[in-house]
Amino acid sequence: MDSAYLIQLLINGLVIGVIYALLATGLSLVFGVLEIVNFAHGEFYMLGAMVTYFLMSTMHLGYWPAIIVVPVVMACIGFIFFEALLAGMRGKNFERSILLTLGVSMVLQNGALYLWTATPRMVTTVYTYQSLTFGEVRIPMLRALAFCIAAVAFAALYFVLYRTRRGKAMRGVAQNREAALMVGINPHAVSRLAVVIGIGLTGVAGAALAPIYTIHPVMGFAFVFKAFAIIIIGGLGNITGAALAAILIGVLESLVGGFFQLALVDALVFVFMITILLVKPEGLFGRGVRV
Repeated sequence: MDSAYLIQLLINGLVIGVIYALLATGLSLVFGVLEIVNFAHGEFYMLGAMVTYFLMSTMHLGYWPAIIVVPVVMACIGFIFFEALLAGMRGKNFERSILLTLGVSMVLQNGALYLWTATPRMVTTVYTYQSLTFGEVRIPMLRALAFCIAAVAFAALYFVLYRTRRGKAMRGVAQNREAALMVGINPHAVSRLAVVIGIGLTGVAGAALAPIYTIHPVMGFAFVFKAFAIIIIGGLGNITGAALAAILIGVLESLVGGFFQLALVDALVFVFMITILLVKPEGLFGRGVRV
């Protein structure tokens, strides 16, 4: 076996794994705090990529300004999404929340089809044709930058969750909402922050991947179901578990795609999910620790 080829596959897997993790952790964060399954999460990722395309291709914004602006725009959309639709819908309206987020998903997807048509779009940057070379291993610059951006986003998320009062309040609401309320934590404000951060992370993923993959209105469909599988594998509501499971899935997909038929790649994550559920129904890292 060519060691350079294997290293190339591992690197590619790590890159796609951290992007999966951005989507999965945002989804897991919203579920952990609100107990709402957001089926529109993939469409918010698509919207982030579309906003990136608009800013860079129409307004001629640079790569790095777009990386900063798009997550802020998506976080603002997350704020509106929570206040308009999700506030007061935690737990007791679980079925309604599923139907609501499915409806939002359909509205966003079909609205994007109407506004932008199904024509795939590409974003070109100054890094598009650049790469890093280490011996026989070649890493496209955009993938390396996507990895670094995702790593910074995870470091910021970890800092917020474990080193700030807001983050500790968020974890407290996720673990016991009633107890958190008794000690003066405002569940509404904490839930709103969780949705803002979760949707903001889709903006980071959309901006990082827009120059790498084609952009089209149904691009979020496959990602969101894969993200659901990842958070189930890691343990529902467990942010760390979701991130580690996403990286594991990314590496496995890259290895399988490198040695077997590509048709097996998309099925891999769901076969793995079914196997984990049969062996350990609570997921690899359990459900006991929320966020």
